[in-house]
Amino acid sequence: MSTQAAIAKEILLPVKTSFIVLTLTLAFFLNLLPWSGFGLLIRPDFVALILLYWCIHWPRKVGFGTAWGTGLLMDVADATLLGEHAFAYSLLVYLAIILRRRMLLFSAREQVWYILPVLLISQLAILLIKVYSGAGFIGWGYFLSSVIGTLLWPALSALLTILLRIKPDSDQI
Repeated sequence: MSTQAAIAKEILLPVKTSFIVLTLTLAFFLNLLPWSGFGLLIRPDFVALILLYWCIHWPRKVGFGTAWGTGLLMDVADATLLGEHAFAYSLLVYLAIILRRRMLLFSAREQVWYILPVLLISQLAILLIKVYSGAGFIGWGYFLSSVIGTLLWPALSALLTILLRIKPDSDQI
């Protein structure tokens, strides 16, 4: 049996809204940790990764409203131009919803070829807004966090999928 067939037969629990809120809150606080220097350069956008996961696997629970709201919270927390992250996260959700059916055909390791461009486009949107509002070009190292986020995708996807699996009955073991 191939891995894709095994994944297709896997039964997952329906996700609770409180669990989605919890994961988004944890991602939000990970983004707010006091990163500095090289750590700040390579820090992935955890909120974007969690939004991607939920939009791919549960698009009826997480969509544009969630993306816009968390984006506005990130703008306030980062003290950036209001709407900067909101626009980027909405763009990210749009791309995730468009590519969703295609990405679900692949394992998490194979999905990285779709996740990388989505994260890069989202980050490029933030960069263009910053440059348009008067900031200078930061440099190509700015996009390193998208690469790190892409490398974290298989582990994050596996972790959240494991948390949603149905526990086997004790008499079936």
